Amino acid sequence: MRFFPLNRSSIVCGSILCFCMAMDGGSAMVQAQNAPGAQTAERPTSTPYSGDLSIFDYPDRDKKLQIEKVMDLLGVTPGKNVADLGAGSGWFTVRAARRVGPTGAVIAEDISPLAIEAVGKRVLKEDLQNVRTVLGVPDDPRLPPGSVDAVLLLKMYHEIAHPVPMMKTLQAALRPGARVGIIDRNGNGTNHGVNHDVVEREMAQAGYKLTGTYDFTKGDGEDYFLIFQVR
Repeated sequence: MRFFPLNRSSIVCGSILCFCMAMDGGSAMVQAQNAPGAQTAERPTSTPYSGDLSIFDYPDRDKKLQIEKVMDLLGVTPGKNVADLGAGSGWFTVRAARRVGPTGAVIAEDISPLAIEAVGKRVLKEDLQNVRTVLGVPDDPRLPPGSVDAVLLLKMYHEIAHPVPMMKTLQAALRPGARVGIIDRNGNGTNHGVNHDVVEREMAQAGYKLTGTYDFTKGDGEDYFLIFQVR
């Protein structure tokens, strides 16, 4: 399945629709969290960032993070479909969109309606017609089945309260051979970081195998870049 390029009106409508969904989804999430037997966090996690999104677009970030090398290792090439989970400001979204070109597509997912709105405005400004925004929920990114060849979780895995069920749910969206990349820093879960061995253990529990371990992202303050595939 391939996403067709979107025109400006469809991107705007998509952002508005996601914002409206968030109003209902927020209540649903609160109800789910308060429901009897609701799942509790499996480990300490950081509160999802809700501040100024512009802080993610600092000078030389491309070079410090070596984002081109990241995309090479994830197999982000022309014609591929990519998901940016926890897209935030859309920093990675726009770079992936340029890399995959008009025959590929990028899904920018976030659980924050404000982030979804920001990404929608950004892709309009940069005239990227191969980006679709999706408003996810904490335990489900809500990606279409069999829709992506590569996924990147950039500095956000530590915010996932229930990583094992969430990453199990993600599998339905992955095409055969799809690669899932996680870039983060070591930490105790509450300080916007989570130790790489914890990530490896949780991903194994979710049904993934580790296929690559890198540390060249340390130039951007991130301790590791891990790549997984479904077992």
